[in-house]
Amino acid sequence: MKISVITVCFNSGKTIEDCLQSVIKQKYDNVEHIIIDGGSSDNTHSLLNQYKKELSHLVIEHDDGMYDALNKGIKLSSGDVICLLHSDDVFASDDVLDQVAFEFTQHPESEALLSNITYVD
Repeated sequence: MKISVITVCFNSGKTIEDCLQSVIKQKYDNVEHIIIDGGSSDNTHSLLNQYKKELSHLVIEHDDGMYDALNKGIKLSSGDVICLLHSDDVFASDDVLDQVAFEFTQHPESEALLSNITYVD
């Protein structure tokens, strides 16, 4: 089962690296990470370029907001499951995508999977 992780960002230089690292550290290996950047003017681009080889798709262009960017990512995705991970979010552990794949394998009739979140300031 392939999992597409879509991350949209705009001026996310302070948080995007933690987000990228949390995807890279996942134990599950059939993952594509798609980044849609709305044309950031901070250091986001330089950080994304450092991780370019880890990304399946990197789109840097103006968009009409977060939902337009998410739709661009969905159109590029080729996974059986689509996961949305925003640029200021991280996975709670390195086995989150293992758990996602397991749940969808155990419950193939499922159309969505929701999880708990923890807010951190």
